[in-house]
Amino acid sequence: MRLRALLDTDALGLKLLGGEDELDRTVRGVMTTDLRDPSRYLSGGELVLTGLAWRRGAADSEPFVRLLVQAQVAALAAGEAELGSVPEDLVVACARHRLPLFAVHESVAFATITEHVVRQVSGERAGDLAAVVDRHRRMMTSGPAGGGPDVVLDLLGSDLDLRAWVLSPTGRQVAGPKDAEPALAAEVCAKLAAEHLAATRAGRRAPHRVSVGSTTYSLFPVRGRGQLPSAAAAPRVPQGAAAGGREVRETVLSDWLLVVEADAGDWAEERLDLLYGVTQLIAVERDRRDAARTVRRRLAQEVLELVQTGAAPAEIAARLRVAAPVLLPGLGAAPHWQVVVARVEWEDGDGQTGRVAQTLLEEILVDPHAGGPEQSDRIAVAHTGEEAVALVPLPAVSSEHDGSEAGILADALLESVREPLSAGLDGDGRVTLGVSAAVHSAEGLRGALEEARHARRVAAARPGRVCAAGHQELASHVLLLPFVPDDVRRAFTARLLDPLRDYDRRHRAELIPTLEAFLDSDGSWTRCANRLHLHVNTLRYRVGRIEQLTGRDLSRLEDKLDFFLALRMS
Repeated sequence: MRLRALLDTDALGLKLLGGEDELDRTVRGVMTTDLRDPSRYLSGGELVLTGLAWRRGAADSEPFVRLLVQAQVAALAAGEAELGSVPEDLVVACARHRLPLFAVHESVAFATITEHVVRQVSGERAGDLAAVVDRHRRMMTSGPAGGGPDVVLDLLGSDLDLRAWVLSPTGRQVAGPKDAEPALAAEVCAKLAAEHLAATRAGRRAPHRVSVGSTTYSLFPVRGRGQLPSAAAAPRVPQGAAAGGREVRETVLSDWLLVVEADAGDWAEERLDLLYGVTQLIAVERDRRDAARTVRRRLAQEVLELVQTGAAPAEIAARLRVAAPVLLPGLGAAPHWQVVVARVEWEDGDGQTGRVAQTLLEEILVDPHAGGPEQSDRIAVAHTGEEAVALVPLPAVSSEHDGSEAGILADALLESVREPLSAGLDGDGRVTLGVSAAVHSAEGLRGALEEARHARRVAAARPGRVCAAGHQELASHVLLLPFVPDDVRRAFTARLLDPLRDYDRRHRAELIPTLEAFLDSDGSWTRCANRLHLHVNTLRYRVGRIEQLTGRDLSRLEDKLDFFLALRMS
């Protein structure tokens, strides 16, 4: 707003004392101060309000005004309540430095002026940003990308003083303000993504407000094409119901979110609509990046179909030679490859989830600490009706080994995404993944696919909403456990462990923990007693009671193995 507009508002009770030629200056904010040197709190363009408490005598006016001018404020408004009128020495100092000066009538509160200026400035900024957003939207929808979401976030910062980030559903930072210091911590990103997914699954009205420590964030969903919400059109939807014509389950694990460092609870509808307009603009970039994956997806689909139909290794190798330059530009030789298989399952048996697993796996395979889309350009993911299959190139496998120790590790794959994904699955879904060893030829790809599928079944046999297993585990007994029928599993564990559980329940004897510790200590009485902080005689008594209740002998290898498997399957 212009200084001239302040004089046109009678309710503000302002009288111009000097600086008539400077009334076209722009006011960008307002600040009330009685400090002798407020310059450290000024950024330029403010209307400074003062009650003159800083003034001890006429000599104080000159240095005070000089500091304001150096800070490039727009004008000074002095209250008349303290001294009855504005001192002449202040009028002279402002005239000397060409700083516009207003007198504020004693009947007018500074809060009234502050509220008026903030309302006018915010409204003008919102209008300016809306025009910029509209122009940028037209640029992005009709031609090449105009800088992606980073440009929009910079506009939010410069025009509305809002710090904002774009996050993936797993909490990976897709874009953020260039000057954001400190950066949004990874654990904060994970918490915000988890809260967003949980709120979306519950059908709560956006924006979702989340407090992390002393900071409040507002979360706005970034919908895909055909889902363009507004503040007036964001109704509550039941869990699993359609949202904007698309199933919540089909989008909740793939859509981005806009995080704004502000509490949007008391925002006007116009301001909310502006932020939803920003999410629409970001959604254009989201759809563009998704479309850019088409070639990589098609390559993966072709390789998957060749492998599953038993095509000749030479034909598969030819497809891999086509895929390598697309996924790793400039690479001279064919890389090693890993296969990752993922499945999303819902408790009501909702079947065709392969496409959901595909977009989710594309996200999971990107390093959560890496910003931007670059890493996702190196991942090819295909899908069938119920599962997704990723073909991951490994360009830097050492020649000193066969690659079996290189590449993706199942344990680390879900470490940073387990919290948000568990919230998104909301108690009625599961994500399971299996990871193969690295292979270096087309001949090994079929085996890698089967290995990854076996590992995924091992993961599916574990408790928890989000589980993964790797090829290393397929060389042990755990490979067999997922294929034991449930009724056999229940009967076996009940026969061995139920007598111990019943005894523990009646006597608090801790026989089950003792059995676990004894087996983990390889049957060593001394190590087990030290681990449990028991006397060896007490341990011998407990083991004797276990043998008595079950009819087994823990000195025999076969009985130890049965107990070990029963504990693993229970």
